[in-house]
Amino acid sequence: MNYIGLSGYDTANGPGVRVSLFVSGCRVHCKGCFNEESWSFTAGKPFTEATEAQIMKALDSKWIAGLSLLGGDPFEPEHAETLTGLLKRIKERFPEKTIWVWTGRTYAHVKDSPLMPYIDMLVDGPYVQKLHVEKQGAWRGSTNQRFIPLVAGHVDESLAGRERSETAERTH
Repeated sequence: MNYIGLSGYDTANGPGVRVSLFVSGCRVHCKGCFNEESWSFTAGKPFTEATEAQIMKALDSKWIAGLSLLGGDPFEPEHAETLTGLLKRIKERFPEKTIWVWTGRTYAHVKDSPLMPYIDMLVDGPYVQKLHVEKQGAWRGSTNQRFIPLVAGHVDESLAGRERSETAERTH
């Protein structure tokens, strides 16, 4: 797996200060995508043990709220083994950190992915140009994209889950 970006201090992609990993490779190809350079699976650099160590070191700070996983599309099948292992190790070492993942696919398409048990918030759906969010600091590109709270890989339909989703919608 390759990645095109890694930020140890990101305040634009999810709540709080986060570590953000932008994976390479996407077959969705949304018209108007802000990150077209990430579509190629060979873009960027190979994800290595050193890359994972850098992520773990960045997460090992009380100031960091969690990991944001973007792309490209993290749900491409080529990424499953690497990302599942990474997310599992993050949850084992940092259970208090949240993992947010963005995809151009819908929840129905990715619900059986091995990544799902480790994700706290899924932002799903393709970017749609005519529904572009103009608000600065939005955590989604278009209004059709949903914030879906997850617990153990399933939609969290509890009051707390609904509140997390509604807060993300309202404030971002």
